Amino acid sequence: MKFNLSSTRYGMIAVLAFILAACDQSQSSEELLVSTPLVSAVSLTPEALTVRDTLSGRVAPVRIAEIRAQIGGIIQEKLFDQGSDVKAGQPLYQINPAPFLAEVDSATAALKRAELSLAHSQKQIVRLNSLLNSNSISRQVYDDEVFKRDQALAEVAQARATLTRRKLDLTFATVEAPISGRIDQTLVSEGALVSSTDSSPMARIQQIDQVYLDLRRPASSLESLQKALTKQGVEDGLLVSVLRSNGEPYDLKGYIVFSGISVDAGTGDVLLRVLIDNSGQQLLPGMFVQAKVDRSYYDKALMLPQQAIVRFEGQSQVWVIDENSQVRLIPVELGELVDRYYRLKAGVMAGQKIVVEGMDRLVNGMEVRVQEWTSNKSVSAVAH
Repeated sequence: MKFNLSSTRYGMIAVLAFILAACDQSQSSEELLVSTPLVSAVSLTPEALTVRDTLSGRVAPVRIAEIRAQIGGIIQEKLFDQGSDVKAGQPLYQINPAPFLAEVDSATAALKRAELSLAHSQKQIVRLNSLLNSNSISRQVYDDEVFKRDQALAEVAQARATLTRRKLDLTFATVEAPISGRIDQTLVSEGALVSSTDSSPMARIQQIDQVYLDLRRPASSLESLQKALTKQGVEDGLLVSVLRSNGEPYDLKGYIVFSGISVDAGTGDVLLRVLIDNSGQQLLPGMFVQAKVDRSYYDKALMLPQQAIVRFEGQSQVWVIDENSQVRLIPVELGELVDRYYRLKAGVMAGQKIVVEGMDRLVNGMEVRVQEWTSNKSVSAVAH
């Protein structure tokens, strides 16, 4: 049998050519796959957002009363423990009552004398009235006696008022608590002379079962604060969380009850007064604490991770992926930064895919491979 060497040679060449073509095609596909960038993206989904500010403030008591003497005298006894809780009407100091007892006795005697004088004058009027009817005395004598009776009536009224005042002074000899609360240290001791004209108080009482937290915030934020109140339908005041020094919240809640009407000319801030239930007395007057206060509320906010923002010449931009998996760079307007997420105010719409990672080699119109970007997004919303 004879073999056709030329035909065999041509067949082997054809096989080799086919193998080489297949390898080139496989290699070109792999190169194409590698040259298409892989990016991580998120889809913009509307969500409710409450933006909160962290503000510093000072604690103040709901009520504070300065204990002062209403009469002058020597303190005989202190009737309370310093730093304890006292009730309204509880005796605190005892001023020597002896001088006031003597004045009460004197005023009682004066009242008795005036009442006797009045009784005598009234009897005289009865006698003179019968004599006047028989023309035994002149009208002038009768009128003089009537005048004396009226004068005796006035003296009785004056003596009675004096006695009331002396009894009141005797009552003031026992200094009582005007309000319930915690009393500070005593500023006077037994044997001290006090008077109603003293410049310094004897002690102070502060009601701290409820306290105020006075915060300062920019006046420009009041409009957004009012919108937050309206949108959330808060009737008792906007809820405020109080923070410890380590940032952990107290088990306390407060409500904004007052917003100042005057703006500080130096700082541009207004006062926010927060009422806090402090039944456990965890907050003391004068303490500096921080609080989270709602600044604004959005029903449908579009949030984007901070690293997805591209900044160029002061313009904020993002890479948007279209339905053909091609990217383009578009400008956006940013809102608040909340937990490393920006609120997008304008430039994008819900449902669009935005590149978060893998944007280093991107150019407009480039086709990309897309995978979902994931992160541990925090639920809190504290504005920076």
